[in-house]
Amino acid sequence: MSQSIAAPAAQTARPRLSYAWLGVVPFLLFALLFLVLPTMQIVVGSFRNAAGEFTLDNIVNLFQPSIMAAYWISIRISLASALLGCLVGFLMAWAMVLGGLPGWLRSPMLTFSGVASNFAGIPLAFAFLATFGRLGLVTLILRDWFGINIYAMGFNILSFGGLTLTYLFFQIPLTILIMTPALDGMRREWREAASILGASPFQYWRMVALPILWPSLLGTFALLFANAFGAVATAYALTGSSLSIVPILLFAQIRGDVLQDPHLGYALAFGMIVVTGIANFIYIWLRSRSERWVK
Repeated sequence: MSQSIAAPAAQTARPRLSYAWLGVVPFLLFALLFLVLPTMQIVVGSFRNAAGEFTLDNIVNLFQPSIMAAYWISIRISLASALLGCLVGFLMAWAMVLGGLPGWLRSPMLTFSGVASNFAGIPLAFAFLATFGRLGLVTLILRDWFGINIYAMGFNILSFGGLTLTYLFFQIPLTILIMTPALDGMRREWREAASILGASPFQYWRMVALPILWPSLLGTFALLFANAFGAVATAYALTGSSLSIVPILLFAQIRGDVLQDPHLGYALAFGMIVVTGIANFIYIWLRSRSERWVK
């Protein structure tokens, strides 16, 4: 009898919507207005002409030599800054976590990395111009104190190498933030077991540590590549139009230059979305693989 009474009560009970969802409404609204809808507009605009008709001309125009050259320069800068950022950032994270540096150094380094990884745009460009420009502080110190003229040796802050160097300011700290948890997850038992079996430190890193950290390193590299490929404010503020990369070319098409073509700009942005989307997908996939070892 009690079971027959409880059964209808269980059937009539309905799950209630938690009011906790109200806390994420601002985030969902922000993502919809500033991420989802603009992305949809870019994708749709890439396949339309000025009259609003469907066309593939904008995508075909991406294969012009000048545009392909801009993509190639952007890819090279992104690869160079991502590779150097991964290498230097990993060594710094290793020195901090496993290298025996004082423990008090960890907190300031992580705090600085959190700030520097988001420091970009006009302030970063001005900082590097004031440091490595023709009359920059480091340039003058090297010239007047050590007799080294870096500009006479071929360096130029407004060039491929200068922009890559500038990008490293936020690429290296981002690597530190990502690789520190991965290095923290390296268990001491693994090193002890390898040592007991007669492995040298080099063999331990080659056969145990690096295979475990490899997905994290590759994922970090993919994320840094996407981060550099989509950077526009720093590149434009630093080099202006002297270096033709995709973000600057896109900015020129949208803002109203003589050869203004907004729909070609949409196509350029669509191509950037595809490239960065692939890089981010690789990062997420590799990150999920590495988390199994960290746990």
